[in-house]
Amino acid sequence: MRILYHHRTASKDGQAVHIEEMITALREQGHEVRVVAPGGHDEPSGQMGAEVGWVARLRARLPKAVYELLELAYTLVAYRRLAAAAREFKPDVIYERYNLFLLAGLMLKRKTGLPLLLEVNAPLAEERGKFGGLGLPRLARWAEAKAWRGADFVLPVTDVLADHVRAVGVPESRIVVIPNGINESHFAAAPSPDAAKALLGWPDALVLGFTGFVRDWHGMDRVIRWMAGEGAPANARLLIVGDGPARPDLERLAAELKLGDRVRFTGVIHRDQVPALVAAFDIALQPAVVAYASPLKLIEYLALGKAIVAPNQPNIAEVLAHDQNALLFEPGDVSGLERSLARLAHDHELRGRLGQGAYDTISRLQLTWAGNARKAVQLGARAAAGVEQAA
Repeated sequence: MRILYHHRTASKDGQAVHIEEMITALREQGHEVRVVAPGGHDEPSGQMGAEVGWVARLRARLPKAVYELLELAYTLVAYRRLAAAAREFKPDVIYERYNLFLLAGLMLKRKTGLPLLLEVNAPLAEERGKFGGLGLPRLARWAEAKAWRGADFVLPVTDVLADHVRAVGVPESRIVVIPNGINESHFAAAPSPDAAKALLGWPDALVLGFTGFVRDWHGMDRVIRWMAGEGAPANARLLIVGDGPARPDLERLAAELKLGDRVRFTGVIHRDQVPALVAAFDIALQPAVVAYASPLKLIEYLALGKAIVAPNQPNIAEVLAHDQNALLFEPGDVSGLERSLARLAHDHELRGRLGQGAYDTISRLQLTWAGNARKAVQLGARAAAGVEQAA
């Protein structure tokens, strides 16, 4: 199959991992993929855990409404590039990663009749309105609903997110939930936990770990305070793989609590380094998560068989089950996270049992990029067949 893959993502975080892994998986399965994206670059960068500075600066300096009109105007730029690629490449299907005010894939579908698969990772009109503010909320909601309703298939990453898609009138028959996945070969080469700890200089430590772009709402301050309390073993260490805006405050908190080298940030790293660092974790942390997300870090924890602590909320429960492959705490419980940490920290057998359950989850739920690519191709073939029958 010839797939025209379109996205507007410039950041080098989990979004980039999703994009690059899906493209790689599709190509490894023998499909031809033409990528149309900002900058025109198709090669993976591998540098993870950072945001694109110029985008953030532009958004900060412009009035919200002006920035949003520029986003909508970019649709015309993207459409011209996408249409030119389609004329040359002659694709069978368009695969687009949804972004707010981005309607280029829909425009090309209407112009050419090509089927459109739309991957949705967040209800961005709601998210931007809640966290970043919107200058033109009605326009944002209109653009989002138009993009979702216009696709042949909408691919949300959780069933919770699918509820948002259903709410704008997309029929159930055109909604297929496809969570984030893992590149099994990428994580198969990870060292043993003992070897990974030795590389960190923590051979006898109980390592708590977190990966990704850390923000204030992730609740890592609670983990640091727990480590300074009586319930934490003296050999407990915290490794934060990545960077983020919460880092300075967390480092200050660790210093105030005299934790010293017991708390360590790796900073921005190449994603090839992630498996060797996650391999050192005894307890993998997901202290908080937005209600509709499919956290990439969670899939990585599962792939390496880690004992996971996470909040008990519907999107997490789509993958994790309490006392089977994780310890889940109630989000409203002010000490639930801390009790879960203490329980795991002092129970080696429990960590082992949950870790095995976590590892088994990957195959049980088919949480791989290769599996996701196969599902997308099957949907593309179904959509293309429907187009041909209609013609």
